[in-house]
Amino acid sequence: MDRSGFPHFLPITLRWKDNDVYGHVNNVEYYSFFDTVINDFLIREGGLDIHGGAVIGLCVDSQCTFKASLEFPGVVDAGLRVSQLGNSSVRYDIGLFREGVEEPAATGRFVHVFVDREERRPVPIPDRIREALEGITG
Repeated sequence: MDRSGFPHFLPITLRWKDNDVYGHVNNVEYYSFFDTVINDFLIREGGLDIHGGAVIGLCVDSQCTFKASLEFPGVVDAGLRVSQLGNSSVRYDIGLFREGVEEPAATGRFVHVFVDREERRPVPIPDRIREALEGITG
């Protein structure tokens, strides 16, 4: 899937520490980019209160497929869309793109289950978050 398949993007500036000894962004950083684009979206667009809200999202599944290297310096454009929206869970598709490149350097999936902060039991996705997620459903 190219850039056109993602309704939401977040540019993330690559850092010196993201590179490994082989001169490219280390694979563990790709998962950090996934976390960043998702949580930035949930906080800014869905009003998720990560510090004191009654509901939080827990990652229960994630996967990444590498297609091309990313390197510092540069910016990675993290694309996000919702591919499945349930009562208490959501599956995101993510694409990581080099600046100006249409094909992704990596693609992935990430599944959140929304739970009560204290009990850690699934709860319905809060309305404001659901509305934001519906806005990027593809």
